[in-house]
Amino acid sequence: MQVPEAGDTDTFTRTFTREEVREFAALSGDEGTHHVEPDEDGRLLVHGLLTATLPTKIGGDYDVLAREMDFEFPRPVYTGEEVTCRWRFEHVTERKSRYILSARAVCRDESGEVVLRAQVTGVILK
Repeated sequence: MQVPEAGDTDTFTRTFTREEVREFAALSGDEGTHHVEPDEDGRLLVHGLLTATLPTKIGGDYDVLAREMDFEFPRPVYTGEEVTCRWRFEHVTERKSRYILSARAVCRDESGEVVLRAQVTGVILK
């Protein structure tokens, strides 16, 4: 695995399905009506923490062990909408047994609206 440097970016795109939202509702115990009953357009509201799996997937690609994660969810995400997450390493500092890092992520829906902002600090073990 190549160690990221400050300024490196990565992206991941995903469209959540109704089945995935229902499975996450059952797994998390968050079975609010808006997550299990379709709206007038047949969509379910995607859980914020399910949406947050986009930046965590990118972090996982780099074997990041998160220490802190701060999320903001300015707009809702619905099933059937494509969401793209852009991750940027802000700082990467090498230590004896690990790399200490911070990153920012911004996720946008298919119309370009921001649906999630995240700040992450963590480590990559050597």
